[in-house]
Amino acid sequence: MADVSATLRAALGQLEDERNRIDRQIAALRTALGISVGGRRGRPRGSKATKKVVRRRRKGMSAAARKAVSQRMKAYWAKRRAGK
Repeated sequence: MADVSATLRAALGQLEDERNRIDRQIAALRTALGISVGGRRGRPRGSKATKKVVRRRRKGMSAAARKAVSQRMKAYWAKRRAGK
């Protein structure tokens, strides 16, 4: 049984090394094509593969805005509970 475990561990190590090598190659290709890492696989619909995808970032809420939303939601749920 010890021989099998050692063989499997060696095989696992080789496969992980191969996976790392392939991941590096994929990353290099994505960089060369201008494809973002978190993007979809394959070619984006309706555009060329070399087109860069620009993602918009949401602006964070201020503390006052979070408090206002919290109060509105508490009132909303209190009204819903009272309606039952």
